[in-house]
Amino acid sequence: MASHEEKITPRGLPTLIGSLPVANHQQAMDWILEATPEIPLWPQLPAIPQERMLNQFIEGLPGIVEADDRTYFDITSESFSDAHLSFYEDYLKVSEQPGDILASRFKTSPERAAGLYLLAEKAKEIGNFLTAVKGQVTGPFTMLTGITDADKKLGYYNPIFRDIVVKGIAMKAAWQVTFLKQAYDVPVLLFIDEPALAGLGSSSFISVSVDDIAQDLAEVTEAIHIRGGLAGVHVCANTDWNILLTSDIDILSFDAYSYFDKFITCKNLIHKFLGQGALIAWGIVPTAEPEQIAKETSASLVSLWEKQAALLSGENWNFKTLLQQTIITPSCGTGSLPPELARKVLQLTKEVSAELRTKYIG
Repeated sequence: MASHEEKITPRGLPTLIGSLPVANHQQAMDWILEATPEIPLWPQLPAIPQERMLNQFIEGLPGIVEADDRTYFDITSESFSDAHLSFYEDYLKVSEQPGDILASRFKTSPERAAGLYLLAEKAKEIGNFLTAVKGQVTGPFTMLTGITDADKKLGYYNPIFRDIVVKGIAMKAAWQVTFLKQAYDVPVLLFIDEPALAGLGSSSFISVSVDDIAQDLAEVTEAIHIRGGLAGVHVCANTDWNILLTSDIDILSFDAYSYFDKFITCKNLIHKFLGQGALIAWGIVPTAEPEQIAKETSASLVSLWEKQAALLSGENWNFKTLLQQTIITPSCGTGSLPPELARKVLQLTKEVSAELRTKYIG
């Protein structure tokens, strides 16, 4: 974990994982501020096509084509060579002159992320009451395994396109930290959303190098750190936790409701990670199955957290010290849920956080 001037000790405060199942950004923002007022984030609304996971962060990247409800890459066109060169010129410029990034090709426009601009507009209204603000980008592995060429070959396996995406995502993350810091005088948490990391070890990714994944994540993490942000990685299923626990990230966000039994197998590494001052975003509130959401209560989820925390306790870690370095979250975003279940997820997140803090922080 890198050393930064800005840290947070979340003490079990709640935040969310991005997507919500509405099409109105103001409505989404109202939900967020009601549920997680201390660490709000900007809402991603996948009901809007340009805000879907693969579309939201591809502006300005050469070779990407959006057409006929399909997003793919093509680096064989006559225009690609010039576009490729221009991209690297812009990349070098903002790397050498960081002050130029806000107006650069690496910005995320209001057409792609109206919620981000709405969160910035709220700064005068809510800025004095915050512990931090949260943003998010689609991670490079998820982007590169989600976008294919015309022959359906994954972008990950094309070295030219892979380097474009990794550097593009890194600079978009840096832009977002800079943009939010311009609005807010609190720490900025920037989560790299990597659901595709759940596929590691499967036959689909048999030739994927763990070292390459770690290197790509490190490049994005470093870009966040250089801009003074705190870098998190969110994975919504099981993965190779060693990659993340030995990385330079500040926050590991995971689905504790469904995958804690896999996560706890790395107990010693988790203790080391926490011992360096890193944080866990403990995804204790279910989002995957409507039946699970319907049956759970704040009391049942507090009890579940206590059972999990008991397994993770040891050495210098008890319930209170674990909670000091914990953010309470849903297990994933709620963008694919019916609105009434999404509201329950947000309410449970708020209540579980409040009950745990009352019980163990005081």
